[in-house]
Amino acid sequence: MTSPGPDGLVVAQASPADWTVVTGWAADEGWNPGLSDSASFFAQDPEGFFVGRVDGEPVSAISVVNHGAHYAFLGFYLVRPDVRGHGYGLATWKAALAHAGGRTVGLDGVVAQQDNYRKSGFELAHRTVRFGGVVPPGEEPSGVRQAGPADHAAIVAYDGACTPADRPAFLASWLTTPGHRTFVRHADDGRPTGYAVLRPARDALRVGPLFADTADDARALFAALGAGADGRALAIDVPETNAPAVAFVEKLGLAPSFETARMYTGPVRPFATERVHGVTTLELG
Repeated sequence: MTSPGPDGLVVAQASPADWTVVTGWAADEGWNPGLSDSASFFAQDPEGFFVGRVDGEPVSAISVVNHGAHYAFLGFYLVRPDVRGHGYGLATWKAALAHAGGRTVGLDGVVAQQDNYRKSGFELAHRTVRFGGVVPPGEEPSGVRQAGPADHAAIVAYDGACTPADRPAFLASWLTTPGHRTFVRHADDGRPTGYAVLRPARDALRVGPLFADTADDARALFAALGAGADGRALAIDVPETNAPAVAFVEKLGLAPSFETARMYTGPVRPFATERVHGVTTLELG
């Protein structure tokens, strides 16, 4: 796909190599993206990444990753700071959004852009708050262990109940990426009652997702994440609608740093929002 825009802007699909530049822009904005996050979303939809160029130089970017036939997620909407105000962002947005087709599109919008997103048809679902800090030592979590290949099928099924779309291709990468550590908790009958992933990032280690049946399951998983952090700071993005999750991270002394808004262009399939104690990523869904 190639689309012309203002002042010689050309929007085209991005390669993983292109995206290393965009990830650097995101880091400069303070987003703290996971070091290997993008690769898993390329695995889900390799055609869902776009860069705008002027005279061959990248000036804008966006991702619109399709998750199945009915849902897509928009992220990494960025314009290089030194070339803002030329219409590059909106032109890139319009060119890339066509990739979603008739799917409902979700995004996590920063406060400054939420009014613009509403004008584009996005409606608020909930606020999400990033909390961060060093997790104090706690009791050894019960019933939690590091996941292995034998757990992947059950995790994929559990994840599908907690998200607007099934995403097996994404998880096949996310759960096996070097540096990602996945923890799972099981009931006595062997059924998973939650899972969580800890991954390296530019600054604080990122948590995502943290999905769990109950607050007790989430606390046990978070204790394992804290132990796995070896004293380094963690960052977790918590839906404000999950009051027990917010109360728990506040009790641990984690501090809020910024907020976003989860917004959708239309209906999404029902999913267990009460299990979402930490979203997967703000940047990519």
